[in-house]
Amino acid sequence: MFDHHFFRDEAAESSLPVGGKVLMVDDEPRFVESLRPLLSLKGFDQQICNSGKNALSLLKREKFDLILLDLNLGDMTGHDVMEQIKLLGIETPVIVISGDNSIDAAIDALRNGVYDFVRKPFEPEQLIRAIENAVYKTRLERANQEIHEKLEQSRNVYRYLVDSSPDLIYTLDENGCFTFVNERVEMLVGYTKEELLGKHYSALVYEEDIDRAKYVFNERRTDHRTTHNIELRLKCRLGDEQFRHFENNFVTIVLKSKGLYDSHGGGGPFIGTYGVARDISDRKKAEELIHYQAYHDALTDLPNRTLFKDRLGLAVEQAKRSNEQFAVMFLDLDRFKLVNDSLGHHFGDELLKIVSTRLKKVLRKGDTLARVGGDEFNLLLPKLKSPDHARKLAAKFLDQLVSPFKLEEHEAYISGSIGIAIYPDHGETPEALIKSADIAMYHVKWEGKNGCMLYNKNMNEVFHRKLSMENELRRALDADQFILYYQPQVDVINSSIVGMEALIRWQHPEYGLVPPNEFIPLAEETGLIVRITEWVLKKSSEQFRLWHDMGFGHVRLSLNFSPQDVERKDFVGMVKKQLGLNGIGLDGLEVEITESTLMRDMENSISKLKALANGGSKIAVDDFGTGYSSLSYLKRFPINTIKIDKSFVHDVTDGMSEVPIVTAITAIADGFKMRLIAEGVETSEQMEYLKSRGCQVMQGFLFSRPLSTIEATNALLNQQNLFIRSGSAIH
Repeated sequence: MFDHHFFRDEAAESSLPVGGKVLMVDDEPRFVESLRPLLSLKGFDQQICNSGKNALSLLKREKFDLILLDLNLGDMTGHDVMEQIKLLGIETPVIVISGDNSIDAAIDALRNGVYDFVRKPFEPEQLIRAIENAVYKTRLERANQEIHEKLEQSRNVYRYLVDSSPDLIYTLDENGCFTFVNERVEMLVGYTKEELLGKHYSALVYEEDIDRAKYVFNERRTDHRTTHNIELRLKCRLGDEQFRHFENNFVTIVLKSKGLYDSHGGGGPFIGTYGVARDISDRKKAEELIHYQAYHDALTDLPNRTLFKDRLGLAVEQAKRSNEQFAVMFLDLDRFKLVNDSLGHHFGDELLKIVSTRLKKVLRKGDTLARVGGDEFNLLLPKLKSPDHARKLAAKFLDQLVSPFKLEEHEAYISGSIGIAIYPDHGETPEALIKSADIAMYHVKWEGKNGCMLYNKNMNEVFHRKLSMENELRRALDADQFILYYQPQVDVINSSIVGMEALIRWQHPEYGLVPPNEFIPLAEETGLIVRITEWVLKKSSEQFRLWHDMGFGHVRLSLNFSPQDVERKDFVGMVKKQLGLNGIGLDGLEVEITESTLMRDMENSISKLKALANGGSKIAVDDFGTGYSSLSYLKRFPINTIKIDKSFVHDVTDGMSEVPIVTAITAIADGFKMRLIAEGVETSEQMEYLKSRGCQVMQGFLFSRPLSTIEATNALLNQQNLFIRSGSAIH
């Protein structure tokens, strides 16, 4: 028997495995029966086969810890069985128990890879020791195999996790050269793993970030002080079709790194660095976009109010140090509201984009153009030579607004009002400069628009007067400072007054009679127009009640309503209520509205005007032809009357045979079966021309100026004085 005690030592004796599964292959029943109690005593399970064929069949189906094999079997030799075991790839150890005592039998058995050779008869203790050693060896080999398989599985999982990671994972040697990079690197920067291995990290770092990268890629610490969350830019490989397309030549990463040492705990020599880098390019782009949007106007892509004030603050500090002048301009577009209201916000937005594009053409290097709200723009013009230079620049900006603006099938004309403030003459802070430019811009507006003006201190008084007018306007309603005037509308064919247009005036205790064009826009802006309209409707209906009682029930009351009036939810109810209080029906009222009013909220306007028209009111379009809306609204709205604007009437001069606009308007009225009223008729030539074009009702100084209540009553009583006699007009 061969001695295999080296598989175990005496100290390990007690730890030897007990039991196992043994296959006995022997055709001598007495031998088998004698061995079974011995194996059972040691805890071994046993299977018995009396032929080689049966043994091989069983080995194919089951696993054993040990095979006890006799060399002399009835159907084949033990050597044949061992050959078949090899061919089947069965690694179960074999102990040959044979009565053949020749040395050749033992040598042949060992050549076939048996674990041990035991001669019959045998010592029980020696056999048991051999069996235990064989089983112990088998168990060790299987345990080692399992450990190896688990390690391999762990390595495969590690490789999968590392290569599948969305982060770049790398290791560097002590010189800063790559010893490992995962597959993410190719998707991140376009370089393959093979191209980077052995390369210094600086080959991948963006040039401007090299200094900061030294601290990260040369990290030696292993504790909580290690580098983390450091932003760097890595260069991308460009121009190679086999790699992805990169929008930029770099990606931004946030990186963590740690030192590597040769022994556990960092006590050995430094051998390199390992780290993890996460691509944050998308996050950086999002942050940049959010930052950009916070400081730029979404519609025009110009700087917004916040960015403009920031740049203006810097300009103030620089001008203080260099003792230079600069200009701040406040630009407000004229007639923009008309375009926006008549064509809609879509065209208004498009107009603002085109305006921005045109204005940018005039900007010098270093100038700032900002949209600060609605149709308002601020301009910062540094390093100004003189105030006159500012005026010349402002004139260039205004020149950009002269040519018409194409808005699909529409053509719009606008202008601009520019106020100019010079640092430090008109203010030494951003707030003061903007305020001064704003005040100067309002003075341009008040003096007719479409121009520019430098700020001066005298403007403050006028500006504050305008600002105080709102409070005075509120008090004017309570103090009964408003009065009504009436301008007759005359039928030139029948020589009679057929209507009276009610016109409001403000009898200001300090400034005297204030015309509506000075306070109505402010009333609309502040919302006071609603109360003013109610007052006008109440007072005018009271007066018409008196005139109706005098026998002038056929005379119609004509009132102009603002967009804010029509937009009121109770607009129709308010009109009915005020007229009803004085016993006047809707058929005694002609509602005058502008084209822009019609287009602001078309569906609501249609329903409200139809309600009034169904009650008998006439609906008139005031200032027809001055807006930008399509004629299609004439079909949709219940319009009865078109009023020819006085600007078109003034185009009619002595000896003219044709005024195209007037001819077109009269043709439209005739085509739509609508009544015409001409405004601003001042000469008999204008009257005759309009009459020849089918216009029967007119108003203007040829017949009468706006009249006080007493004068209007007298005009009704003496209507013949309004008409031409002997070729002359009596005013």
